[in-house]
Amino acid sequence: MSEEGRDVGADPEPMTLSMPAVRPRVQPEDAAEPDAERGSGEPAGTTNPAVIDREDVRKLEAQLIGGPRTLKRREAAAEAGVSLLSARKLWRAMGFPNLDDDAVFFTEQDREALTTVIELVRDEQLTEEAAISIMRSIGQMTDRMVVWQIEALVEEMVVQRGIPDAEARKALVAALPALIEPLEKTLVYAWKRQMNSAVQRLALRAEAGLASHDGSASDDNPLPLARAVGFADLVSYTSLSRQMNEKTLAQMVQRFEHKCAEIISVGGGRLVKTIGDEVLFNAETPEAGAEISLALAKAFTEDELLPAARVSLVWGRVLSRLGDIYGPTVNLASRLTSLAEPGTVLTDASTAAALRNNDRFILIPHQPRNVRGFGEIHPVTLARGTGPGLILD
Repeated sequence: MSEEGRDVGADPEPMTLSMPAVRPRVQPEDAAEPDAERGSGEPAGTTNPAVIDREDVRKLEAQLIGGPRTLKRREAAAEAGVSLLSARKLWRAMGFPNLDDDAVFFTEQDREALTTVIELVRDEQLTEEAAISIMRSIGQMTDRMVVWQIEALVEEMVVQRGIPDAEARKALVAALPALIEPLEKTLVYAWKRQMNSAVQRLALRAEAGLASHDGSASDDNPLPLARAVGFADLVSYTSLSRQMNEKTLAQMVQRFEHKCAEIISVGGGRLVKTIGDEVLFNAETPEAGAEISLALAKAFTEDELLPAARVSLVWGRVLSRLGDIYGPTVNLASRLTSLAEPGTVLTDASTAAALRNNDRFILIPHQPRNVRGFGEIHPVTLARGTGPGLILD
C-alpha cells in the first residue's frame, strides 16, 4: 500500500495556501539515537591514511546539521504543523532521500527550516507550488555547488601537498570545520549580491516598458523575455577527450568553464548552464550578446591549451523556467553553432538587423541554409568592427 494510503486520518490535509495548523507532538523523554555508524571495513587499530576518522565525521555532522538527529519524518512534519505529504514534497524538492517511518533522520534545525517555508505559504507570501519550486532550486544549486567546492579543495590538496586523492579527502574532512563559517558567509553574501543584480535588471526593464528591438513586448506573450541567446562549443572535443586521461580532461573542461564564466560575467550576461564542451548564455541586449560572443571566440582562438570554439548568437524571445531558458530562439542558436566555422560567431538575419547600425560590429551575410526545424534561414557571420571589445582584467 502506498504511504498516503496508510494510517488514514493520522495526518492532516496536504499543504494548501491557508496551511492549517497541526497539533505538535509531545517530545519524548528519551530521544532516539542518531543513525548507526557505517563500518569502514577496516580492522581495529588500522592506521590507513586514507580511512576517514568517524569521530571527525560525527563532529562535522553536528556542526553542519545543527545537532543530533532526534526526529522521524512524521515527528518533524507534526512539529512543523504540516502533513507528512506536504513535508515530503518539500524534502523531495530539496533532494532528500526516501526514508522509512522509523528512520531517525531530522534535527531541530530541519524542523525550523521546514517551519520557515511553511509559514511563507500559510502567510500567503508563496503558494505551495512556488515554495516547492524555490526549494528545488535551492536543493539542485547547492548540491552542484557543494560537489564543485569539495572537488576544488581536494584537487588543491593533491597538488599543493603532493598526497593521493583518498588521503586528500580524509584531510579535507578534518579541515572543513574551520571553513564552514567563512564559506557560509560568502554564500549568503553572493546570494544577496545576485538577488540585487536581478532586482536591478527587473527595475531597468520595467522603466523601459520591456521594450525590445522587435517591438513585440506584450504582457501576454507566451515567451515574455527578449534576450540575446548564445552558445559556445569547443571544436573536436569528442576526439580530444578520447586521447586524454581523466585528469587532463577535467583540467581542460575546468579551464573552458572558467574562461566562459569570466567573459560572460564581464560582459554583463548570465551563464545559464554548461553541457560538457558547450556553454549556454544570455544577455539583456543584442549588443551585449554580440560583445560576449566575439570575446568568447577570440579567447579560445588565442588559448594555447584549448581548441577553438564555434559561437552562435540569436536575439529573440525566451521562456525562463527553473534557471533554464526555452523557446525557438534557444533552438536556433543551438543549430547555428554547428554551422559556424571554428573561431567565428554566427548569427541570423534578424539579429544582424538589430546590430546593423552599430560600427562596433561587422556583418557578413552567407548563402541561405536549410536548418532542421526552421527551414531556410540566412546566416550571418558576426565580426569585430571598431573598438576594443570586452576588456578582461
